[in-house]
Amino acid sequence: MSQSNDQDSVSTAHADLQTQQVIELQMSMAHLEMTVERLDTVIARQDKDIQTLQRQLQLLYEQVENQDTESGIAPFDVMADRPPHY
Repeated sequence: MSQSNDQDSVSTAHADLQTQQVIELQMSMAHLEMTVERLDTVIARQDKDIQTLQRQLQLLYEQVENQDTESGIAPFDVMADRPPHY
């Protein structure tokens, strides 16, 4: 009879351990899901910001290209207008 109680005790301890592991996995999964949702929000906002910046940059390029060189402002040349530390 003692052997049966020992086996029941071991089975109960094993089941408790498995239950605790499942709970820990569920908590980790919930944490990861929240992290993914936050990252998704950040990425969506950054994508929107990048698209806005690209539109603004395109408008600036169009303005520079459409300027008269006679107005006193020379067009911007990336290679010619490099800072001296390059």
